Amino acid sequence: MSELNEKIKLVENPDDIKSEQSQPVKMPMLVLRGLVLYPQMVLHFDVGREKSILALNSVMSTDRRIFLVAQKNIRDDEPKADSIYKVGVVAEVRQIIKSQGGTWRVLVEGVYRAKVTEVLTEEPYFEGTVLPFPLKTGRNLKSALCDALMRTVKDLFEEYCFLIPRMPKELVINALVSEDPIHLAEYIAGNMQMEVEDKQTILSQSDPLKRLEILARILEEENDILSLEADIQEKVKGQVDKNQREYYLREQMKAISSELGEDELQDEVDNYLSRIGKLKLDEETTEKLTKEADRLARLPGNSNEAGVIRGYLDTVLDLPWNKRTTDKIDIKKAQALLDKEHYGLKKVKERILELLSVRKLAPDIKGQIICLVGPPGVGKTSIARSIAKSMGRKYVRISLGGVRDESDVRGHRKTYIGAMPGRIMAAMKLAGSSNPLMLLDEVDKLGNDYRGDPSAALLEVLDSEQNHAFRDHYIEVPFDLSDVLFIATANTLSTIPGPLRDRMEVIELTSYTREEKFQIAKHHLLPKQMKRHGLTASKARVADDALYALIDNYTREAGVRSLEREVASLLRKSAKQIVAGESKKVVITDENITDYLGPRKMRPEQIQPYDEVGMVNGLAWTSVGGEMLQVEVAVLDGSGKIELTGSLGDVMKESARAAVSFIRAHWEAYGIEHDFYKTKDIHIHVPEGAVPKDGPSAGVTITTALVSALSDTPVHRDVAMTGEVTLRGRVLAIGGLKEKTMAAYRAGIKTVVIPKENEPDLAEIDEVVREHLRFVPAERIDTVIEAALVKKPVPRISAPALDALGQKQVPDLPANTPIPQ
Repeated sequence: MSELNEKIKLVENPDDIKSEQSQPVKMPMLVLRGLVLYPQMVLHFDVGREKSILALNSVMSTDRRIFLVAQKNIRDDEPKADSIYKVGVVAEVRQIIKSQGGTWRVLVEGVYRAKVTEVLTEEPYFEGTVLPFPLKTGRNLKSALCDALMRTVKDLFEEYCFLIPRMPKELVINALVSEDPIHLAEYIAGNMQMEVEDKQTILSQSDPLKRLEILARILEEENDILSLEADIQEKVKGQVDKNQREYYLREQMKAISSELGEDELQDEVDNYLSRIGKLKLDEETTEKLTKEADRLARLPGNSNEAGVIRGYLDTVLDLPWNKRTTDKIDIKKAQALLDKEHYGLKKVKERILELLSVRKLAPDIKGQIICLVGPPGVGKTSIARSIAKSMGRKYVRISLGGVRDESDVRGHRKTYIGAMPGRIMAAMKLAGSSNPLMLLDEVDKLGNDYRGDPSAALLEVLDSEQNHAFRDHYIEVPFDLSDVLFIATANTLSTIPGPLRDRMEVIELTSYTREEKFQIAKHHLLPKQMKRHGLTASKARVADDALYALIDNYTREAGVRSLEREVASLLRKSAKQIVAGESKKVVITDENITDYLGPRKMRPEQIQPYDEVGMVNGLAWTSVGGEMLQVEVAVLDGSGKIELTGSLGDVMKESARAAVSFIRAHWEAYGIEHDFYKTKDIHIHVPEGAVPKDGPSAGVTITTALVSALSDTPVHRDVAMTGEVTLRGRVLAIGGLKEKTMAAYRAGIKTVVIPKENEPDLAEIDEVVREHLRFVPAERIDTVIEAALVKKPVPRISAPALDALGQKQVPDLPANTPIPQ
């Protein structure tokens, strides 16, 4: 290194400057690593750095005096001027011995304390201006404070020597008989094992009494640490003695077992103990498993109980106690994956991306249990698989459909023959990870009987406050399920118990529209089935109109399972034609699809070709989506009987009776005879009588059909309605509006009457449906009837009303006479 362009100045303390009495001296500097020298102290050390060797060479030909100063960072191999302390000791080199490896063994003796005021050069060795730096002896060193500090330091040093093994006796004596506070501090500090920073602090301190205070503090800290180390060593020694005793006894047992021919069993037990130790489980679990292994060691190897213990230990030790996967969440990739594997389902995808975003920002979040609710075949299970793939987690599925035994979930007591862990623990073992994505499929199909309620066992599994210590009856030790991402699927929420439903966040998947089914069939189902059946585009083609025909005429479902089966059927028949040599390429269209699948099984729902009296289009929700439900009313001469047919449930029958009562109370407003309930029989029928129907949402439909039939007024054929009606004529909210409006759109309906309270739900309806339908929010039944009937019924007026109008002077005017509008 070339000479420094600018000399490095070290900051000086103004108090130190006052103590300077001599002129600065230029001399070589030797930087010590991990050592601090005090005046009047003899020190041996090895020198290996080239700069240090050159500095020693330069002083050997002069007065042998060199300035020794410590470096601040002992790991620094090439310290600079700003990385060394400024206070050191001028020492005299007594002896230099060249040793093997190119290092020198140096013996030095400290002469006086000094400090470097300026580093003149760093090459070829350190050289600086050194100024003597004597101690401040102005304070009274014979004071009571000085005596107290010396006594404290001696007592602490004596305790230190007691705690340090093999401390030379003469070292202790020399320190205890010393009466000079300066010598005492430097002697003890020079012969103690302490940090370089602490030694340098004492060396840099110019006040002898403050030196003693610093030394007393360091001694007290060292004594505390040494006392703690002694206690730890004592405990370790006791543990080692215990382990040695156990080892000796185990070796004796091995020898006995060897004589009895039980070596293999002992090796098996040792293997179990080794596996238990490697898992590093909590104290309770380790103790339980160790006890079981010890029990196995004391049993005959071929006994039934030994087999039970082996099965238990194998099951518990195979669980993923300390194994987990790292979440790899990329929102853009997750969105691309969801769009690739699932068409539509916009709201569901947004909620899943929100879930992944929260997991990205807060990986340790607990208690997010999602329940995907929707009709069969809409992709609930495949969505869960896509979530696992996008997070990089293991995926495991548990089918809960038809499970009636609580032990299926929580496991059997291992005291029973053939006992096994529950489905939760079996799934964790299968996943091989403590944080998989676990799908609880068909959670609404759980049953219960005398063997317990499995849904109650799931309460602990799905509760974030409890599942960190889930106890399976077979495992018997707590297992942490809090890192598992649970996703449940169900077709309906009505059969899920309230406490279990309360633990889950519900995401509803609605039925697919006609266009969505077409897109899914074209881009997902058809390519998948083509590959499965060994067909290519050059051999078989299914036209778009054929796919629409499959959707409209051969399937009626919310999902796409039946649609996929029909596509597979088409391709099977195409493959048969190609293999039989009947055709080289098969093209299936709407015109020739009946040649492959036979006559069209069903016709799309369509509205009546003309307006009709007493027949109203209602809308119903089913587990496979929405349907149009027509209500027919026939008025017959009779004695006031009401006939209800069409497999109606109790709630629907009550809606019909409420509708009749409402019309009896408001007969004059709709032009109906006031005694119709005495002179007419009313027959209310809902077609497709073999299909059970229930629910209150047909109330407005039945009321409108009754008004139409009793007033002989036709109903618009392109109007559909849904809503519950009260005795006072109020229209109450209903559920499943999205599915019902989709059914109306499929059937060609133009106007849909909905309850006023359901108006906010219109935001959830598909955009295509909103564009093609006109919605009429109704708060009272009058609005419904006005929108549905072709013309407004002519009101009738009763005799009391005529009296109120002052029209008694018309005696020949019969009661219930129609009033012209």
